Amino acid sequence: MTSSPKLSRRSFLGQAAALVTNPASMAAQKGAGPKIYILWDMEGTSGVFTREQAWYWEAGVRENVAAKARDLFTADVNAVSTAALAAGASELIVCDTHHGGGNLVREKLSTDPRITYHYHMRGTEDGKMRWMPSLDRTVNGFMLPGHHAKAFTESSFMPHTSHREWADFRINGQSVGEIGLEACYAGHWDVPLVFVTGDEAACHEARQQFPGVVTAAVKRGGADPELCTGMDPGAAHREMARRVAEAVEKARTGELRPFTTRLPMTITVRMRTADEAARIAKRPGVMRLDDHTVEARAGRQCDVLKWLTGDGLDMAS
Repeated sequence: MTSSPKLSRRSFLGQAAALVTNPASMAAQKGAGPKIYILWDMEGTSGVFTREQAWYWEAGVRENVAAKARDLFTADVNAVSTAALAAGASELIVCDTHHGGGNLVREKLSTDPRITYHYHMRGTEDGKMRWMPSLDRTVNGFMLPGHHAKAFTESSFMPHTSHREWADFRINGQSVGEIGLEACYAGHWDVPLVFVTGDEAACHEARQQFPGVVTAAVKRGGADPELCTGMDPGAAHREMARRVAEAVEKARTGELRPFTTRLPMTITVRMRTADEAARIAKRPGVMRLDDHTVEARAGRQCDVLKWLTGDGLDMAS
């Protein structure tokens, strides 16, 4: 039976709308590979097994340990970038977020012209300072390699949620770690989380909150949160490459959905100390719920941290 003109037009408009709202579908229609934003942390880097390596800027850290840790981090970045491009990604934006950035050994990075590097998590764009420069609606997939589990997660390496003072971070009642709050920020532009690497606890956290996300566990935490064990870098790079290929395909097809939540969203943070809660409670729009807990509301997902740290769009210099 031939479809009526009215139904054909409705079908056409529906398909057009899907292309407009789903950048991955647009890329597929054009025959181009997906554009990927890769936000790197360091605690989940392969070969980094001690606090001294992960937080190498602390007092007393040996110079050779710090240098080796940065080399391991840079090697992981190159491995994931190479794998993503080999899997068909058309463009990569690589951003260093660990301790604000500045950890990569620049002269050892891949020089592939399809990669844009942001060496710090904050940068200038269109004359304004912002968090995660270049993240926008042209991006098809969001990757969080080198990450860690949220604060107080058992059997995990260096668990924390962005700041050591934050004991629990909730978005509309849902407890999240850095993986969740960064995915929330990316969700402002409808960019889905497609890939996470780190220890087993971090990967489990990601899969629980984002069903279908591709993960690569390259290490395992234990009783001491400042120590872990794991794959040697070569084995880790092979595992990450295999899983990156799956993630790039999911970004290409638009299989995974972005983080979305009810707006305005209520953000509740329990602090480790009452003094920190008192300090944050002095900010405009922040309410103190008890000695350790503060709460605020945000009308946009990109403002998930702005009321706390100032990080977001249109930041003060």
